[in-house]
Amino acid sequence: MSTPILVTKLYIPPPRSNAVPRPRLAARLNAGLRQEQGAGHKLTLISAAAGFGKTALLSEWIADCHLPVAWLALDEEDGNPVRFLAYLIAALQTVAPGVGAGVLTALQAPQPPAQEALLTVLLHELAAIPHDFLLVLDDYHALDAPPVDQSLAFLLDYMPPQMHLVIATREDPPLPLARLRARDQLTELRAADLRFTPDEAAEFLNQAMALDLSAAQVAALEARTEGWIAGLHLAALSLQGRADKTGFVAAFSGSHRFVLDYLVEEVLHRQPAGVQDFLLRTAILDRLCGPLCEAVLQDTAVSGQETLAYLERANLFLIPLDNERRWYRYHHLFGELLRQRLHQQQPDVVTDLHIRASAWYEAHDLELEAFHHAAAVNDVTRAERLLEGRGMPLLFRGAAQPVLRWLASLPTAVLDAHPALWVTYASALLFIQQVAGVEEKLKAAEAVLPNDAPDAKVRDLIGHIAVIRATVAVTRHDAERIMVQAQRALSYLHLHNLPVRTAATWALGYASFLQGDRATAAQAYREALAASETIGHFIIVLMSTLGVGEIQEGENRLHLAAETYRHALALAGDPPLPVACAAHLGLARIHYAWNDLEMALQHGQQSRQLARQIENTDRLAAADLFLARLMLARGDAAGAAALLGHIEPQLHQPHLALQRPEFTAVQLLLTLRQGNLAAAAALAQTHDLPLSRARVALAQGDPAAALATLVAYRRQTEARGWADERLKALILQALAHQELGERETAVAVLTEALTLTAPDGLIRPFVDEGPPLARLLAAAAASSVMPDYVRTLLAAAAAERPADENRTQQPLIEPLSERELEVLHLVAQGLSNRQIAARLVLALDTVKGHNRRIYEKLQVQRRTEAVARARALGLI
Repeated sequence: MSTPILVTKLYIPPPRSNAVPRPRLAARLNAGLRQEQGAGHKLTLISAAAGFGKTALLSEWIADCHLPVAWLALDEEDGNPVRFLAYLIAALQTVAPGVGAGVLTALQAPQPPAQEALLTVLLHELAAIPHDFLLVLDDYHALDAPPVDQSLAFLLDYMPPQMHLVIATREDPPLPLARLRARDQLTELRAADLRFTPDEAAEFLNQAMALDLSAAQVAALEARTEGWIAGLHLAALSLQGRADKTGFVAAFSGSHRFVLDYLVEEVLHRQPAGVQDFLLRTAILDRLCGPLCEAVLQDTAVSGQETLAYLERANLFLIPLDNERRWYRYHHLFGELLRQRLHQQQPDVVTDLHIRASAWYEAHDLELEAFHHAAAVNDVTRAERLLEGRGMPLLFRGAAQPVLRWLASLPTAVLDAHPALWVTYASALLFIQQVAGVEEKLKAAEAVLPNDAPDAKVRDLIGHIAVIRATVAVTRHDAERIMVQAQRALSYLHLHNLPVRTAATWALGYASFLQGDRATAAQAYREALAASETIGHFIIVLMSTLGVGEIQEGENRLHLAAETYRHALALAGDPPLPVACAAHLGLARIHYAWNDLEMALQHGQQSRQLARQIENTDRLAAADLFLARLMLARGDAAGAAALLGHIEPQLHQPHLALQRPEFTAVQLLLTLRQGNLAAAAALAQTHDLPLSRARVALAQGDPAAALATLVAYRRQTEARGWADERLKALILQALAHQELGERETAVAVLTEALTLTAPDGLIRPFVDEGPPLARLLAAAAASSVMPDYVRTLLAAAAAERPADENRTQQPLIEPLSERELEVLHLVAQGLSNRQIAARLVLALDTVKGHNRRIYEKLQVQRRTEAVARARALGLI
């Protein structure tokens, strides 16, 4: 009896009119065709869970591939070998009429020949087809028939070269895929390939579904569905006609009605009861592996790894997380569905499942994951113990956010019963730079600690509280309070509490740095770094590394400091922790010193972006002040003034105290650049900044006063080991000697500065001093002082001249003559009119006449103003 053929099973679905073009996938499919591959691929396998657009992709591709296509849509009834072969031949006859007619006749016999014999005949006929063609088997997962699998494997082994087989399925068929893959005879498209890209999702939602969503809304839906096409489609259907699109997008999840119905009907209910139970109970896990699943289920009859392998083959929304197929996770929406149904159907087992998962993770030294599951069911005792982390608290391993979320969910009574949790709460807030709420949590802890004869555990908590307060004082640069609290901490903390003791050591280092004792600071940083690296204390490793970098920078060892700062950035991760702003700012200063202003700008801006994420610290102001200096160097005095104007109103805040001297120094440079000598002098008198006072004295034409200030300050820098400040003093001291006419002494002092900076190639400290230092460098070059280095500096100074000219605020209407410039230089050196007359062999009245014309052209009234104005214009 012949098998009746339902011809609609042979119809190729037409492409949808609003389909999203997918050229990247079409290219993959085309590449698998034999005629494009030479020895090419026999099989194209499109394997993914329900709703990934397998059939839609094939219909769109076939419409453009220009090859004859035999299409067969399979269902459960086709698992009968005779029926399958009959339908297979019917499909093939749509591209080659009459092919397989003899086989169909044989199938009608009371006892048909063996399948292999029939397929052999069919293969001979297929080999005679004179053109290339495709055979597409859609919904192959509907079959559960080993004889059909065997027949198809035989067909794959011996099919003629002009034939190409395409299978679309929700689960991998039991065919020799590994062998085909090894022989490069297999093209594969899987869920990772089929899911919509962000651009495809946007086109689907806004063009095909006409929803007019914002880019942020599209991105949120794409991320939530992980590009699952059916999920996006269901979301789009729900969005149609809704006014509050943003609210819907934010709430869209696996519990949404359409998604729930689809996944239950198309996925979950199609699985055996044992598989459904496995899915529900393991849905509490963010990541799955075989042994973990077995520990959670505690069912000796179930092999976790074998079940996971089955789920992957069945494309049950299981996503591999490694190449070894050891770790997996569920698709987000599918996982949400499973968890919801677990809480609905088996609420009594949820706590036990989480505790089992926590125990397994703890046994495998995965304490953060163990904490996650203990916290999920509020097992406070277990979670608190896990937070301690076997000697390294989880907080110190970057777990602040999950810890904070859990602590915020606990009632005050629970926290009062566990005062260590209050301390952890404060520490976690500090880790994410939310300093404002820290003291409140510490006082809550102290309120419930016993007052009399504290035991070792309580003493340790008291020490931890002191460390946190010391760290808060660090954000305010309060050296005295840091010292008091850090020393108190070390006196209370248990000797074995190395993570917290190391934090106290680092804090003492920072306090020493604030007090100018860099040697003691460096020693503390090195001790903290060595100890924290040994115990894996990540945050103190990072902070100590930043401290070491700042010490190296202060020693003018810029190459070493740059390497240290780059290492700090690597430690800070990607995206980086906000504290990485200090490393970027250090690199900005270093590249500035190397005269690489573009890189300095990049790092300065990155520092600023990260600093904005930190509240109640001076990091943002520090970045802005550096950028203001950079603007001055690039000739943008107006930009520098605007930035300083933005910073100034905030300087009264206590946490910005450390930045006030730098603000004054930059502001003074700006006023000198603008030729406003009176304002610069007022700034220098108001603030005790030796270098700024010396600059003003030089600008006022009083190099002797400048020299007196600089000599004293230089002795102080040498006594305290401040190499960077000593360098600045030396450069200004050399200029003062030059202005006094002591050229040999000036060159000698400059040589001392060059000797300090040559190994690390500093440029900007010299170039920033403008033409006066350029002349001194020329004198050094004439004396063959460090010729290669000095030539580099002179070239950099020469390149600055156009910028100097561009930033002139009030160009001279009538230029100074050569003789007037000569007189002006001698005035700047402090010579009297009589001395100038003698030096230039001129009459005294002639010198006075030159002075009068110089004042008129510069629009000033006295000597000091003329010198300041000439410096601002780059004339001297």
